Amino acid sequence: MVAGMLAVHSDILMPAGQTGRVLVARHGARPNKVGIVIGGGSGHEPAFAGYVGQGLADAAALGNVFASPPPEPILEATRAADNGAGILYLYGNYAGDVMNFDMAAELARAEGIEIRSVPVADDVASAPAERANERRGIAGDFFVFKAAGAAADLGYDLDGVERVARKANEYVSTMGVALSSCSIPQTLRPNFELGHDEMEIGLGVHGEPGIRRGKVESADRITDVLMEHILGDLKLPEGQQVAVLVNGLGSTSPMELYIVFRRVKEILDRRGIGICRSFVGEYVTSMEMAGASVTVFRLDDELRTLLDHPCNGFALRVKETSADPGATRRLPDSVAAASAEPVADDAGIRRRDLGGPVSASRFRGMIRVVADRIDLNADWLSELDGVIGDGDHGVTMQYGWAAVRHMLDETPDDMPVDATSRLIAKTFLDAVGASSGPLYATAFTRAAEAVSGQDNLDAKAMLAFFEAAAEGIRARGKTEAGDKTMIDAWLPAIGNARAAVQEGKDVGNCLAAAAAGAEQGMKATANMEARRGRSSKLGKRSLGHIDPGAASSFIVFDGLYRGFVQGGGNEG
Repeated sequence: MVAGMLAVHSDILMPAGQTGRVLVARHGARPNKVGIVIGGGSGHEPAFAGYVGQGLADAAALGNVFASPPPEPILEATRAADNGAGILYLYGNYAGDVMNFDMAAELARAEGIEIRSVPVADDVASAPAERANERRGIAGDFFVFKAAGAAADLGYDLDGVERVARKANEYVSTMGVALSSCSIPQTLRPNFELGHDEMEIGLGVHGEPGIRRGKVESADRITDVLMEHILGDLKLPEGQQVAVLVNGLGSTSPMELYIVFRRVKEILDRRGIGICRSFVGEYVTSMEMAGASVTVFRLDDELRTLLDHPCNGFALRVKETSADPGATRRLPDSVAAASAEPVADDAGIRRRDLGGPVSASRFRGMIRVVADRIDLNADWLSELDGVIGDGDHGVTMQYGWAAVRHMLDETPDDMPVDATSRLIAKTFLDAVGASSGPLYATAFTRAAEAVSGQDNLDAKAMLAFFEAAAEGIRARGKTEAGDKTMIDAWLPAIGNARAAVQEGKDVGNCLAAAAAGAEQGMKATANMEARRGRSSKLGKRSLGHIDPGAASSFIVFDGLYRGFVQGGGNEG
């Protein structure tokens, strides 16, 4: 896809970095201009690359289908967009995007680049007004990207560009309807099931369940419902000026979209609300989903000026761009080429042999079994996720652990546990992104710190490894017990492992106890109402379903135990 975009739009875009996931604007760069970096999962084309260009974003980082880009391509995009005036990150408000962009921001700040972030949150179906910061980012991205890009192009400083982005985010509301499901290429299965005569109001762009399912109604009636929620949220006074976007989700005909727009205009006309700018078409899609969304953007004088400012992206062109588009960008070698790989070894650390059975090679064998077990259960994990998420968890985990297995095949078998764990963190993060990438990367990074310099781990060291990993997950995901997340499998696993260690049990018994605790915790999530992650938008509708993150965590613990046993350890 990226190669195709570059072949068609080489006058607007060029690649940067080595990940193959970064597209940069050829024009518009100049010293002391604030850089705009956008990004998110693929499958929403023309978002996000379509909004890169003069007067828009300076660079986009692209993730796997429906999954956030990992920090590395975001960092590559940041370096490419850096003109010395700071960078603003704009992305949809999803846990995976927040974590990956936050991690990239930490890395960029370490390089001396000032970073600000504004997660777009415009989906009125996903949270009420008093919790607007919890809303998903959907087609409202379009207006926030446009306003912030124009502000940067006009020379606003970083504070000013951030202010504009936050105001635009506050002034935009979106709601959608789905008439059929989407599917991700790896599963070839619908992300959710809708009858041929059914529709779902408020559905997310990844297939997240909406607020109501019912029989298909007329375009006018559906539009009435969408606009009732949007106008109830924006509370627009008579005489207010707005911009409207009627967005197709992938396989809805232009005819139907124009019918919807006609009804939107009728509703706004009756209320004395004027439409000064209109957009109808496919701007933020959801693979092949049938359906549409309506976005209303409240305008003031500043936002109207910014909306009208010239821009040139392949998905959005406004007027003619300025006569002097800025020099065609030439990226320095340090940005265009690969960034240096981190050192994985721990040279200079004094090592200590604990005399336990988990040697370097045995640990790597345990990790290989985890990868095998994830691969075996990927379909099950995606099925669990399809009920309360976006249906890609199995594929995401499969990607990440397959990359880890490949890394193990390419690195020395006697690499110490801590060094291997740091490489697992980087490998998983680079391969996955999404929310699982930062969570597992942080887990293995913290775990590596806990056993740094230690060889041949015993039961106490393995417990310290697990405790540090869990604390990393809890801190990165900002989640606690009972939130219906992966931590609900990790905590009982650690509780069981700790009890085994206190009883003087060996590593095999410790791992067996951890696996049993993880299974117990996984099953318990079925009785929890989700409070974090995408499924939190479902409320009580999440009851009765196992959390997919907890399920994959159980598979990890089970795989570690199985791998230890296969390596010749005590079966417990």
